[in-house]
Amino acid sequence: MAPRTRRTLFSATIFLATCAVAGTFINQRVDAQSATDESTLRDSLRNFANVYSLVEQNYADKMTTDKTDKAIYDGAIPGMLHVLDPHSNFYDPKAYAQMREDQHGRYYGVGMTIQPQPDPAAKGGTKIVVLYPFEGTPSFKAGIRPGDTILAVDGKSTAGMDTAAVASLLKGPRNTHVTVSINREGSPKPLEFDLVRDEVSRPSVDLAFLIRPGIGYMHVTNFMETTSREVGDALDKFGNINGLVIDLRGNPGGLLNEAVNMSDKFLQKGQIVVSQRGRAFPDQVYRAAHGSDTKYPIVVLVNRNTASAAEIVSGALQDHDRALIVGETTFGKGLVQTVFQTSENTGLALTTYHYYTPSGRLIQRNYDHVSLYDYYYVRDSAQQKDKANREVKLTDSGRTVYGGGGITPDQPIDNMKTNRFQDSLLQHYAFFKFTQHYLAAHNSASKDFTVDDAVMQEFKNFLKSQDIEYTDQDIAGVQDWVKESIKSDLFTSQFGQLDGLKVRAEWDPQIAKAITYLPQAESLQEHLKLAQKNNPPQK
Repeated sequence: MAPRTRRTLFSATIFLATCAVAGTFINQRVDAQSATDESTLRDSLRNFANVYSLVEQNYADKMTTDKTDKAIYDGAIPGMLHVLDPHSNFYDPKAYAQMREDQHGRYYGVGMTIQPQPDPAAKGGTKIVVLYPFEGTPSFKAGIRPGDTILAVDGKSTAGMDTAAVASLLKGPRNTHVTVSINREGSPKPLEFDLVRDEVSRPSVDLAFLIRPGIGYMHVTNFMETTSREVGDALDKFGNINGLVIDLRGNPGGLLNEAVNMSDKFLQKGQIVVSQRGRAFPDQVYRAAHGSDTKYPIVVLVNRNTASAAEIVSGALQDHDRALIVGETTFGKGLVQTVFQTSENTGLALTTYHYYTPSGRLIQRNYDHVSLYDYYYVRDSAQQKDKANREVKLTDSGRTVYGGGGITPDQPIDNMKTNRFQDSLLQHYAFFKFTQHYLAAHNSASKDFTVDDAVMQEFKNFLKSQDIEYTDQDIAGVQDWVKESIKSDLFTSQFGQLDGLKVRAEWDPQIAKAITYLPQAESLQEHLKLAQKNNPPQK
């Protein structure tokens, strides 16, 4: 059998296997399908096979392997799943491997984040630039810096490559060597780095420090296999604190059990964290298995991109009056996906449950008659603010909370919006490029570096050299933001990503506002005690 024919049959087999998982696999766990349902399923699959056969034989262009894969992986399977809901998803072998890597939070490679940036002189109009190396990794220890351009990997030019292709070259078995050729501003010739690949860990708690005396701050990026342990380590590092800000902005979620385990570190033993209800499996209730006797007030900072497992933590702490939720209304994802491996390292993330917060709220936003694009990117904020048609529940102390459209914050904090000038600076990578220019001229910067008038003048001169238009009024209007951005990028390049993130957090107006709500968060416990005194539990 010809290779292309075998590949076509394999792709079709993947589709049928996915259908089986989505239908027959689940129905084995509930009542058996009727003969009519089974006949309809067989007819539908036969129709698909007939359509695919006609495409294979008669399409205007030859059905190459790539086109076959695209038709199956990017067309038939996602199309079927997205008719069901926005979150059921199919992973081809590359995506499945990446998903598993993200869940583990580690891989073998050299440890850097890379990005394509415009370069008219480069093949394809872009070059591959290092955003930053991860601290403690081979690339960091070797001295690779943000702004370095990757010219070649093991002698293979990166010209015309995308980031996925370059990343694939950089990854490999542990203790193997890889040579990276770098172009650096200020260096007369390319630099060669002989790196030894090692395990690279990606923390989900990427920043945790005392942002004020006695006030802890932690930023949780996602929920993977190490998240609850990292949260515990951060709390141990803080020691005795008088308040805590948990930043879940932009957290897309992840593993359910890690959301439960993180909540366990703040709730009382036995309190419900989340419950699951589905058709194919028994309902499940997850509780705080160990509990915590911590009494300090907690503020959880969220935004419109806080989703899934991050909403589970936010909802549990809000419903039990353990934390004050501040920021924007969250994304509204209350569907739980179970990942099934189909065949040949492909996977199906199929919605199997709805989840409910301790008060019984379903957080899932309505997706009926909504396009996939509108569901993810448009999202009618006016509709979210209208609470008339949303379910009403009560927290443990009797506060009103709402379901059906994400977690509504107890105290809204508007998202920072950029103006035209700020957008222009970001689009031109102005701060990132200025950092490389500044370090090439000054060699280094110290930890007591401040963005003074001299640095600002250098920055203005740099903008002119890059043909980036601005006025003095433009800069004056956002001067604090400009100074913070310069210092953050420079600290990232000079001292590492964590120092850069810390600079941003110490300046961030939303974090500063969240800290002011700690006294209000502390009063939640008093309200709860009063409610429990006036309404003792029935025995």
